[in-house]
Amino acid sequence: MSDPTAPDKALRAGPGRLLVAVYSVFALAATARGTYQLATRFDEAPAAYLLSVFAGAVYLVAAVGLARAGRTSRRVALVSCAVEAVGVVAVGAVGLLAPSLFPDDTVWSGFGAGYGYVPLVLPFLGLWWILTVHRKDRVRAV
Repeated sequence: MSDPTAPDKALRAGPGRLLVAVYSVFALAATARGTYQLATRFDEAPAAYLLSVFAGAVYLVAAVGLARAGRTSRRVALVSCAVEAVGVVAVGAVGLLAPSLFPDDTVWSGFGAGYGYVPLVLPFLGLWWILTVHRKDRVRAV
């Protein structure tokens, strides 16, 4: 039986490393884009630009949660990926149904179309990875 207090490093191994890298890149890209837009064109679409900064923060929290070991980090990553999944689906749907609400694109507009739909796929891959590692840990603990 494994020690339940031992740090969980499986989350950041294998495919987890790739997820950390992609989340880190998206955190930087979304935050930089949103911050630049807020600073230079705030009056054009403040909600869209604030949403991009928010998305960048969510990506950063997910990257840190996936990169760190431990039960708390796993929960943080799980919640971040879930928030991201809801966000990208909701913003994508709102953008289709009421495009005037977002006069300029966000990272999540069009379900992440501007980023090759990676924002749509990424949270589901993250959730899958976190839950897969969690299941493996539970089997090892028994």
